[in-house]
Amino acid sequence: MPMQGALSVDRMCGLTGVSRAGFYRWLAEGEPDFEEMEMRATIQTIAMEHNRRYGYRRITAELRLRGMVVNHKRVARLMRVDNLLAVRRRAFLSTTDSAHDLEVYFNLAARMRLTGINQLWVADLTFIRLQNEFVYLALILDAFSRKVVGWALGRSLSARLPTAALRMAIADRKPEPGLVHHSDRGAQYASDEYGRLLEQHGIIPSMSRPGNPYDNARCESFIKTLKYEEIYASEYQTLEHLQANLEMFIEGYYNRRRLHSALGYRSPEAFEHSLPPTAAQLQATMRFSRHEEIYRPMWDSVPQGLGASIAAAPTHRLDEFPAGYSSASCTPAELASASPTVDHSGGDK
Repeated sequence: MPMQGALSVDRMCGLTGVSRAGFYRWLAEGEPDFEEMEMRATIQTIAMEHNRRYGYRRITAELRLRGMVVNHKRVARLMRVDNLLAVRRRAFLSTTDSAHDLEVYFNLAARMRLTGINQLWVADLTFIRLQNEFVYLALILDAFSRKVVGWALGRSLSARLPTAALRMAIADRKPEPGLVHHSDRGAQYASDEYGRLLEQHGIIPSMSRPGNPYDNARCESFIKTLKYEEIYASEYQTLEHLQANLEMFIEGYYNRRRLHSALGYRSPEAFEHSLPPTAAQLQATMRFSRHEEIYRPMWDSVPQGLGASIAAAPTHRLDEFPAGYSSASCTPAELASASPTVDHSGGDK
C-alpha cells in the first residue's frame, strides 16, 4: 500500500464513499506495478538501514510505523524474492564455569514481577571469535526495558571484565539500593571482587539454578541478537576494530533504534521514555509458588532493601538450595548468601 499517513483504509473509504473491495480492485487493476515497486523499494531501504538485521516481522512493524498498510506474509514473500531475509548462523558456546567453591545465591529473579526500570538487572558473558584469537564480552541489561546498561570487552575471562561492565552500568543508571542483580553461577559473578561492588551499592545478588539457562533468558536473547545481527554478519580483525563496532551496535543501534517485539515494537530507549514519571517510584513484587515436594523455610526477617512486597512465606523446590548456602538468618546484609532455617522434623506447618 502507498503511504496513508494516519488514516486507515476503512477511514478513507468511509470519507470518500467507496467500498473496501472496490478500493482494492482499483488498486490492483490501476497501479499494480507502481504499488509493488514502491513496497519493495521501501523494504530494501529498511533492510539496508539495519544492515539486514531485521526479519520480516520487524520490517512489517517498521512499514506500519511509516504509514504503510501491509501484511507480514507479503513482506516475507517480497524479502524472499529480493534475498533480504535476515542472516542466521551457528549457535555459540557457553562461558560459564560453575565448578567452584565460591558462594552462590538464591534465585530471586524468577519470582519478581517487574513494574519499572532499575528493579532487576541481568548479566552474562559470551565469547567472540576474531581472526587470530578469542575475546570475551560482559553484558548487563535492564530486564524491564531490555536496554543494555553496561558492557565490557576484553581478552580475559577474569572477574575484572564483568566488574567493568557493572561499574559502567552503575555510573550510567545510578540505581537506588534494593536493585536485584541476576546472573549465572559463574566464578566471575561469585568472586569477592564482584560481590564487594554489589554490596557497596546496595545491590542484591541473584543466581540461576544449576544448568537452567531459561532463568537468564533476557540476556541470552540479547546475545543471540548480537551474534546473528552483528558478529556473524561482519569480519573483525582486531580487538580495537570490534570495540568500535560493538559500541555503534549497542549504543547507537540496539538501544536507540532497533524495534523490540516484547516492547510493542519500540526500541529500549523509546520504551523507557514512554513510561510515566511515576514508574520510577514503583516497586517490584515477589511471588512464590507451591510445589508437591517443598521445604517451608521459617524466615527470621524480611529484607528491607529488596524493593519488593512478599505476601506469604515462600516455598522452594529442593533443587533451589545449592550446597554453597549457609544456615544464617536472612538479614539484609546477608540476603544473598543466607538460607533460612528449615525444620526437617515436622515438614510443613
